[in-house]
Amino acid sequence: MNPWIRLSRNGTLAGMLALFILCIVWEAWLAPLRPGSLLWIKALPLLLPLPGVLRGKRYTYQWLSMYVLAWFIEGVMRSWGDRGTMQYLALVETFLSVWVFCCTVVYARLTRPTPQ
Repeated sequence: MNPWIRLSRNGTLAGMLALFILCIVWEAWLAPLRPGSLLWIKALPLLLPLPGVLRGKRYTYQWLSMYVLAWFIEGVMRSWGDRGTMQYLALVETFLSVWVFCCTVVYARLTRPTPQ
């Protein structure tokens, strides 16, 4: 296997897991929007593409590259509008979503079928 394919696959998986953990820790303990907020649930949809990512399915990587943009949008909006800890956590969310996006695009490009 091409080492770049392995690197992009592992990068996608690591970025998704880091984004998942960040969303739960952020909204449950570090800086919830308000006490008792259930906004940590936003992390659960990140589990949907996990089986396809673990199996290396190219189609999953293709739609994940667009799917992760929802977390990018939230990160940008909250880093723009929030202050303090929440702003820094939103910047980390933005970085992680860009990381996942880049890794998925690289994986999808490197695993495309070659023309005959």
